[in-house]
Amino acid sequence: MILGITPARGGSKGIPRKNIKVIAGKPLIAWTIGAAKQSILIDRFVVSTEDPEIAMVSRGCGAEVLERPAEYATDEADTLDVLRHAVEKIPCDVVVLLQATSPVRRAGLIDECVREFLDSGCDSLATGFICKYMEYGKNDLRRQDLEGFFYDDGNIYVIKADLIRKGDRYGSRIARKFVGRPENVEIDDDFDFWLAEKVLLERGLSENK
Repeated sequence: MILGITPARGGSKGIPRKNIKVIAGKPLIAWTIGAAKQSILIDRFVVSTEDPEIAMVSRGCGAEVLERPAEYATDEADTLDVLRHAVEKIPCDVVVLLQATSPVRRAGLIDECVREFLDSGCDSLATGFICKYMEYGKNDLRRQDLEGFFYDDGNIYVIKADLIRKGDRYGSRIARKFVGRPENVEIDDDFDFWLAEKVLLERGLSENK
């Protein structure tokens, strides 16, 4: 069974109430819920939250809500804690982690990732891009000469559930899914929010032409 999950706690510090703040006409979390509902490979999808308002908004968007214990909704709790709670409550073989802070996903991207994960036999798969950032003063190469490294953009992760149960998000066999720059947008601050909204509005206008 393939379980999709979106963690959404209520205590966002950078942007208060970020997960339900309206962006491009909808609560932020609604974009991820909509993408999950379009997937034909996810068997069950839940929003994990401790927050009653986020739960209400999520249900209003058609999502099932998994009530998260308060200890997994603190600043110290990490995503792995949330995933382990989910797989303890819901029997599954594969977990598809869809973060609400990455609202830009082209149609079919989730299922592309799941298929590549299943076909490759890997332990985990992540979307991302080649990052060539270097600390100033630490490198004299031209940017085009830098090898760079794969940076996971937070959009989609596909992971074996058994790994999560053991406290591991990655495993030894990691697959990488390169996606377009608009899908790399991850909302951490007000500028990211502004940028993501511009992308979502542009895509919406294009689709309606």
